[in-house]
Amino acid sequence: MIIQTNYKDALQLPIFEIISQAAQALNIEVYVIGGFVRDFILERGTKKDIDIVAVGSGIDLALKVSELIPHHPKVQVFKNYGTAMLRFNDMDIEFVGARKESYRQESRNPLVENGTLQDDQNRRDFTINAMAFSLNKNNFGDLVDPFNGMTDLENGIIRTPLDPIVTYSDDPLRMMRAIRFATQLNFTIEENSLQAITENAERIKIISGERIVEELNKILETPKPSVGFLLLYKTGLLDLILPELTALSNVEEVEGHTHKNNFYHTLEVVDNICVNTDDLWLRWAALLHDIGKAPTKKFSKKNGWTFHGHEFLGGKMVKRIFQRLHMPLNHKMRYVQKMVSMSSRPIVIAEDIVTDSAVRRLVFDAGDDIEDLLTLCEADITTKNAKKFKKYHNNFKIVRKKIVEVEERDQVRNFQPPITGEEVMEIFNLPPSREIGQIKDAIKEAILEGEIPNEYEAAYAFMLKKAAALGLSPVNPKL
Repeated sequence: MIIQTNYKDALQLPIFEIISQAAQALNIEVYVIGGFVRDFILERGTKKDIDIVAVGSGIDLALKVSELIPHHPKVQVFKNYGTAMLRFNDMDIEFVGARKESYRQESRNPLVENGTLQDDQNRRDFTINAMAFSLNKNNFGDLVDPFNGMTDLENGIIRTPLDPIVTYSDDPLRMMRAIRFATQLNFTIEENSLQAITENAERIKIISGERIVEELNKILETPKPSVGFLLLYKTGLLDLILPELTALSNVEEVEGHTHKNNFYHTLEVVDNICVNTDDLWLRWAALLHDIGKAPTKKFSKKNGWTFHGHEFLGGKMVKRIFQRLHMPLNHKMRYVQKMVSMSSRPIVIAEDIVTDSAVRRLVFDAGDDIEDLLTLCEADITTKNAKKFKKYHNNFKIVRKKIVEVEERDQVRNFQPPITGEEVMEIFNLPPSREIGQIKDAIKEAILEGEIPNEYEAAYAFMLKKAAALGLSPVNPKL
């Protein structure tokens, strides 16, 4: 990395010249600060959100900038925070007045006063986010770097501008952000800073679930989330946020028998799945796929350690986690639940003789999520035995081939039985009753078991037999 003192080349976008003109008109100093500066120097591409700090009123500056732009974009003003925002050429530009902050023990919301650029840089979370480029006419593009953030960028270090104990205690979300940046950028958290996170871990309890999840999501969206989750584990944060996950690290021994550490296994699975999917919720499913193992763990002399029913319990636990962390309780949660509760199904099929019936049931139950489920199960293969690894993957190839064959022949994915409940009621002149459900279920089971093809005539003939066994005769036959 070449350390420069002036970065005019970073400020080629027309918006920067407009902001500079607006600041000159208002006779105030102005700087672009934070992520834009950091990512430009790291050559991570141009950010779509830009933070502007004014030594004066950020709101007045935003209004002036809007005035100078031909189409006068709307300015959103947040008076309580002394900030304003506008959109320009697909970029979100936030304006804030330079400020200094003081915090109370029970809240991450600071008491704010007007301040200098130095005051504003002091309150930033990390040295690499405290760097600024001047947008002032007399020194346009000059780097302002009071905490040697440039050196930390060069050395791959996450460090706080001030005492880390104070920085993290003031705003505990910064602990999550430190770990997130370390994961995203493949940086190391400076030792004193890491220790301060450990000492302040309990403070995370004052942060809302939504804010915590925002950071967890960003960690999960990286190529190797295990880096972040190991740091969360090491500092004690993970035990406070996701105790269901850390419970998996408790390895027990009875009569010389131990079981694998399911926590480290889980992190391997998450890293594995990231190679094959960008889907955040499938990554969440990988993270939570074994959470039912800690509460279902049992030892018997005959079978050793078992985790019977861990998938079903895990599926139920997903809802509790989503509720506690204020995550969406909609189709996203139901998807994760489904993936977790079905996570062993393809494995069982792959280990056994692959029967048409088992494959039909798997495809029927998984529906359109069958491919995601197989992706999860393949990521779950973490054995270090090369022979076993190859064997398991080959077995999954057989399962996939079988799924294609069964799908083409039987069309069971998301299928609706060929005969509806309304038809059954009409044919046998029945009111809504238990018998109708019994007949419908019997038809579905017969198709899934391969007793009859997924066709109307075959289903109709089967229905008559089933109805006769229940003492029913057709009143309005269709065939």
